[in-house]
Amino acid sequence: MEAAVEKTALKGGEFLIKETQAQDVFIPEEFSEEQKMMAAATLDFIDKEINPNTERIENMEEGLMPSLMDKAGELGLLGVTIPEEYGGLGMSFNTGMLIADMMASAGSFSTAYGAHTGIGTLPILYYGTEDQKKKYLPKLATGEWKACYCLTEPDAGSDANSGKTKAVLSDDGKHYVINGQKMWISNAGFADVLIIFAKIDDDKRLSAFIAERSWDGITMNDEEKKMGIKGSSTRQVFFNDLKVPVENLLSERENGFKIAVNILNIGRIKLGAGCINGCKDVATKSTQYANERKQFGVSISSFGAIKQKLAKMATRTYATESASYRAGQNIEDLIDKLMSDGMDETKAKLKGVEQYAIECAIMKIHGSEVLDYVVDEGVQVYGGMGFSEEAPMARAYRDARITRIYEGTNEINRMLIVGMMLKKAMKGEIDLLGPAMEVGKELTGVPSFEAPDLSVPLAKEKEVVKNLKKAVLMAAGKAAEKFGPKLDQEQEVLMGLADMLIEVYVAESTLLRTKKLMEKYGEEGSTLYQNMAKLYLYEAVTKIKNAGDETVACFAEGDELRVMLMGMKRFTKMDPINTKVLRHAIADVMIKENKYPYSLYN
Repeated sequence: MEAAVEKTALKGGEFLIKETQAQDVFIPEEFSEEQKMMAAATLDFIDKEINPNTERIENMEEGLMPSLMDKAGELGLLGVTIPEEYGGLGMSFNTGMLIADMMASAGSFSTAYGAHTGIGTLPILYYGTEDQKKKYLPKLATGEWKACYCLTEPDAGSDANSGKTKAVLSDDGKHYVINGQKMWISNAGFADVLIIFAKIDDDKRLSAFIAERSWDGITMNDEEKKMGIKGSSTRQVFFNDLKVPVENLLSERENGFKIAVNILNIGRIKLGAGCINGCKDVATKSTQYANERKQFGVSISSFGAIKQKLAKMATRTYATESASYRAGQNIEDLIDKLMSDGMDETKAKLKGVEQYAIECAIMKIHGSEVLDYVVDEGVQVYGGMGFSEEAPMARAYRDARITRIYEGTNEINRMLIVGMMLKKAMKGEIDLLGPAMEVGKELTGVPSFEAPDLSVPLAKEKEVVKNLKKAVLMAAGKAAEKFGPKLDQEQEVLMGLADMLIEVYVAESTLLRTKKLMEKYGEEGSTLYQNMAKLYLYEAVTKIKNAGDETVACFAEGDELRVMLMGMKRFTKMDPINTKVLRHAIADVMIKENKYPYSLYN
């Protein structure tokens, strides 16, 4: 087990109203040697077992995916966060994030891996009885049994609680008899254990059950033909008088929706992390191709248009990585604190994730959209070859697209971010009203001309982030005032506010990591990281300004709108920078090293 580091952590969502110090965030450069060895072992597994078999995986060769899962189980990769008493390695939450990150370059296998270790296994780990844990977790940790998660139905996607699958207690009281249909079930073709969500009798809320594939009453359609992740198993599953022993009810009756929400929170942040190494892999391949490809007698990597693409790929990936592990360690630190205060380990883990549900949703959105950006630009760097199945970009492009859909669409997650933030405020968990009122007063007052202390590293950039938070508070405060409890019906407003929140969190995380790296490597040794942080912040300012202008125009008009637009301009002010110089400096490192610009684990 890794030693816990004592930090002053903010509550979930408090990043908007409170300042975070660099020493209080975790950065991936601080992973222990044990964690780095796990990451390197995962990359070695992908290099030896996944990459040479890509075509066989994509063609869904019979038995291949389960056999690869078996090999991952032998290495302990399926039981990273499962406690040792149940056959796992008992490693930390952030270590689980790290392994998900490494798996990002494994294509279809990463989907099978994530479905098994995440939504397939965690409901039992977090909500199972002791008997259920002892029966199922050791076999899931080794891969002897594989798991799937049966929630989505034809008429119940984002609105999971509207599912029609029913469970009825048998006359003898020994079984729940389940009837219904599920769809888009990852790993269904080879799963031995199924987590099933159904409503008992006329209950309003879902309950959850553990079922085994060998039991009568489970049938499936053929494998779905998908746009991407073609090598992963995805099927419709039908339950016809499936008898589930009453002792296999997971948690309490009608607690299924809560299980689904909490497990999806974990899935969201791991999905964000689970895009990082995929981005790095595509950036590396794009750099190598750009160095090899000659046009007009020179490598296309010498062209400014290509350098711009490579630099943006690296910069946005660096930002996702910075924010992902900041949030992951915040969760881990809270889990450790709750346990040290006497809370049961399982409850502490659930509470830790629940506290940072906002950050989980932020990282799901950001990671998936950065991955989509990177693979799209990767195709462009490859040009005509990028559109060919002979080159790696076509598959990467197709595989990436699903990440914006599963674990809740990015649109749903955007609305959840703002909704959860406002709910915390209404419960008194965080004070949004006070800071929003202060911003309102500042908006009508005389601007401060106090300059930041330029002797402090990244002081100007830190001041920019501070003002960006004010832009969010101004827009969110006015929206809440305008719509009141009906704000949750204003989806365009919610999504605009979410875009602003996402960029604030990620830009701040990137600066905090960079400041730590400046302390670690010095001014000169951290030039690459400074360039990426400044370039990301510049892009974030532009995005926040655009989202803010559009959002306030959705509900304000006349003088009020003009004042708010002036405020938006004031709070999103940043001194001009030469982005061309920054991009060329970043890209030149990649071109020289012929890969993504830095390595952490190999």
